[in-house]
Amino acid sequence: MLAATSTRPAIEYGYIRPGPAIRPGLFAIERFVEKPDADTAARYVAEGYLWNSGNFVFRAAFLLEEYRRFEPDSAAAVAAAVEASGADLGFVTLDPEAFGRATAKSIDYALMERTARAAVMPVSYGWSDVGSWQAVWELSERDAAGNAAKGAAVFVDTRGSYVASETQLVALLGVDDVVVVTTADAVLVARREDGDGLRRVVSKLKEVAPALTEDHLKVHRPWGSYQSLDLGERYQVKRIVVKQGGKLSLQLHHHRAEHWVVVRGTARVTIGDNVQILHENESVYVPSDSKHRLENLGKIDLELIEVQTGSYLGEDDIVRIEDDYHRS
Repeated sequence: MLAATSTRPAIEYGYIRPGPAIRPGLFAIERFVEKPDADTAARYVAEGYLWNSGNFVFRAAFLLEEYRRFEPDSAAAVAAAVEASGADLGFVTLDPEAFGRATAKSIDYALMERTARAAVMPVSYGWSDVGSWQAVWELSERDAAGNAAKGAAVFVDTRGSYVASETQLVALLGVDDVVVVTTADAVLVARREDGDGLRRVVSKLKEVAPALTEDHLKVHRPWGSYQSLDLGERYQVKRIVVKQGGKLSLQLHHHRAEHWVVVRGTARVTIGDNVQILHENESVYVPSDSKHRLENLGKIDLELIEVQTGSYLGEDDIVRIEDDYHRS
């Protein structure tokens, strides 16, 4: 494997202690070590430990041989998943039941820390896994006070900080070495050098707001995508984009009605036995329990605003009757 020469006492990376030289520039692996605290990381750098950059070079047959040696059950499960694989929209789909029998374990724990047939080559090539906001800050262009931003930001009496904002302006006043990240559904404020902090935040969010960690505001589908713009007790507003040639399933909803307004492109709308063509600035109402379908007939993306109203607005209130993409 390749390992990056350590240049600072990073606490967000694992380390490798190289052993005796096998040949010039290639060393045995004496041991792997987990992410250390700051004092231990400083000692590791002084003693010549390498950053575990996770770059592996191997023959596929050799890797499979070692997996069968150390993780035979997982290797057999993956082989069965490939054997029973299918295809969907040009992608290989592994058999979920077989793949589910494999153990969720990283290659480091499953193989690299157990095999005696690995060696490490130290390399210096400006490596960063950009796995922390500290790394993002280091790779960003900074002003004279050490501040960097992606998006609109103002820094006053602030040093060594980073801002990433998708939309709104962020102003930092009288703070140092912080990170502020704003998205459409959340805001993060953290110490810049807290390498493991985000992991702790996500763990807490899974308890108090699991939807933030499981569902993205923009959801991709085979026909295009949709994004929730507003959500209330009995309504939801979405932006729907149907790509050229895309076609939603023929479906119905028991608990909600929908209003569609075309803002770009040309749509063919089926509601029951009625089929109509809608152009920009035209709209249609879809009652609950009505079979309906939406198709893009044009040469550009079809964009709509959808307003849902009803007692239940969950995505599982979809009864698919016909579907070109073979979903259940």
